[in-house]
Amino acid sequence: MSSELLSPAGNFEKLKIALAYGADVVYGGVSHFSLRIRSGKEFTYESFKEAVDYTHACGKKIYVTINGFPFNSQLKLLEKHIEKMAGMSPDAFIVAAPGVIKLAKEIAPHVPLHLSTQANVLNYLDAQIYYDMGIKRIVAAREVSLKDLKEFKKRLPNLEIEVFIHGSMCFAYSGRCLISSLQSGRVPNRGSCANDCRFAYTLYAKNEDSGTLFKIEQSADEGTYIFNAKDLNLINYLDEILRSGVVDALKIEGRTKSPYYVAATTNAYRHAIDDFYADKFQTDIYKKELHSIKNRGFSEGYLVQRPFERADTQNLSSTLLVGTHQVYGEVNEDGLSFKAKDKIEIGGVYDILTHTMPIACDNSRGKIWLEEGVWKICFNELISLNGKVYEAIHSGNTNDILLPAPLPPFTFFRKEI
Repeated sequence: MSSELLSPAGNFEKLKIALAYGADVVYGGVSHFSLRIRSGKEFTYESFKEAVDYTHACGKKIYVTINGFPFNSQLKLLEKHIEKMAGMSPDAFIVAAPGVIKLAKEIAPHVPLHLSTQANVLNYLDAQIYYDMGIKRIVAAREVSLKDLKEFKKRLPNLEIEVFIHGSMCFAYSGRCLISSLQSGRVPNRGSCANDCRFAYTLYAKNEDSGTLFKIEQSADEGTYIFNAKDLNLINYLDEILRSGVVDALKIEGRTKSPYYVAATTNAYRHAIDDFYADKFQTDIYKKELHSIKNRGFSEGYLVQRPFERADTQNLSSTLLVGTHQVYGEVNEDGLSFKAKDKIEIGGVYDILTHTMPIACDNSRGKIWLEEGVWKICFNELISLNGKVYEAIHSGNTNDILLPAPLPPFTFFRKEI
């Protein structure tokens, strides 16, 4: 049986994109008790119930994040929250705290429990304790090696193991960090991290005897990104991970990332997994796709190498690098129109990223064709649904623009930079 592919569902649109591009499972939640409050606010209880029903109608699964660390004053609200979410019939709860495990088992014994990476399971003894508490799956701490996970599986063959394969990495130990709390009062372990580790800091050295203060500069007027971790990207080792037979699920981080990020990462890893099981794995193809996304530079983390063996996990020069491609448009759910994400011009040629084979066309509105293995689109005219004609469309224009022919919903137009 192949490993599950989990993709982030920061809102309903991203959930639909993840499923369209091949995710087996999506994960997300409302803002209460989730470690992504910003994305959680994209869902209400009502819209999340719709999302659960939509996911199940697609024959896929949805896991609910209840992985925050509650205080005493929140426990009554937590009880009501678990009860509400359980009533939606999700496929699992992702939890982190032992008390939340106990409460969930009491209130919703029918909902399987998965242990968040925030619980920092580093060895099989801790895994055994959580398994005995009723945990069906652990999301391994990011510091755990594949070798260690093989030992987990050997000793606990019925415990499912999930690992992160792509996305942002926390500079702190599996996310246990107080920098954001100290500087802005936003508590990372309650879901409101301000990402202070991504900022540039100016460093000073003080001589305590003389009181002299020296400014330490990496380069003039820039400061230093001393906490900024590179993004995780394990595509180079995906075949080794799958070949190990011990990883039940592969997880992409990114509930606060863009719709294009969800599409491109899910698309790349979906093809990689399918190609592995079809015995035609081609790393360079998937790597190229993943590099199209904006990132902080990539690191292979610690799954296949020990932390002391790595010296390339920090990006000290910038907080975000440009990917190889710029997104110019996204096809609406109706498949008949699109919205501009950057300047679209008549006569401009754009590459197509999609999840279903397009149909070629050539008419007064434009052309869609396949060229050297890449689908492309060019517009002869730009007309909105309300009939307004444009010479060019800019990203600030929210009008829906007609396509030359129908395209799969959530198709993206892009250009190599």
